[in-house]
Amino acid sequence: MLGAVPTSIAWLNVVLVIDVLLRAVTVLLAALAVDLGVGTLLSRRGELFRRNGRDEEESTYALFRRGVRDRWRTRWTRERTTLVVMGTLCFYMTYVCYRNLKSNLPFVRPDPDRDPGTTRALSYDRELHVMDRVLFFGNDPSDVLHTVLGTTFSAHILSQIYLTYLPLVITLVIVWLVWSRNVSFGYWFVTSQVVAWTLGTLSYYLLPTLGPGIEYYPEYADLAHTPTTDLMKSITDGRAGVLYDPTIQDALNSVAGFASLHVTITMLWALMVQYTVRSKVLHWVFWVNFGLTVIATLYFGWHYVADDIAGVAIAIFSFYVGAIASGQKFDRGMTSHPTTTTSKVPVDRS
Repeated sequence: MLGAVPTSIAWLNVVLVIDVLLRAVTVLLAALAVDLGVGTLLSRRGELFRRNGRDEEESTYALFRRGVRDRWRTRWTRERTTLVVMGTLCFYMTYVCYRNLKSNLPFVRPDPDRDPGTTRALSYDRELHVMDRVLFFGNDPSDVLHTVLGTTFSAHILSQIYLTYLPLVITLVIVWLVWSRNVSFGYWFVTSQVVAWTLGTLSYYLLPTLGPGIEYYPEYADLAHTPTTDLMKSITDGRAGVLYDPTIQDALNSVAGFASLHVTITMLWALMVQYTVRSKVLHWVFWVNFGLTVIATLYFGWHYVADDIAGVAIAIFSFYVGAIASGQKFDRGMTSHPTTTTSKVPVDRS
């Protein structure tokens, strides 16, 4: 029987929804300001900062205002504005649902073998831990990585890679919505994101885990202290507050292992850059970031190998579904091309 979600968490969910809506509006206004302000300066820098060949009576400020008006008229069309507003709201609403469902997981899927009157979440950590040791011939993946990479310098590097993911989650959504050269690419990106976060949440409920870094924390005691150490302690304390201290009103459970959404989302970024951005340098940057993120999930004990494999599967599926939904067509050799420049997806009437 499903457990009951505490009233305090239900109220916290309402607060989170309001907070997310406010954040969405803030992000939208910030994106608009950056595009109109910085975008105008960059696109018209020659005209703004060189007085030769223009009317000396027209001030730089007047030229800038005219540039902003022109950029608003030509770039912020009805199609682009609809994409930015709807894409941001849909992503944020999906993300807040993800956070809420993740926080409620221990109560929705409690351990059926727990003692009466006690709180204990269902966990499959032991099974996935055994699988890891089988895959690594009797060793833990973390032990292998700690031996090969060391526990000091590599810890700091991988910690920065892992934590950079957090601010990039919303930043890259806005980048594709506002600055994608094809409106359909923006729909492709945000649709894939929504599908990925939804499937990731579902995976938590299908196979709930804590992750080896929490369930088997002594194995990671030799790692150098990094910001990732503080993050893991913070979310562990938050989970304890949700489960065992009802007096804490703002506690949030952010612990859920299967599947790795860090792996899912960083792979989605790499795929989107590969298929929609022309820069070869960026292709390499995002694929290297994905590879280092996979290593970091195992190195710090955030995930088991099965979590990362599931994360890759979700990324590929979400990427393809988002492509088809936004009017992309895949050719032989896994190249693709858009079949539309707007939100309207062509229909094959043959």
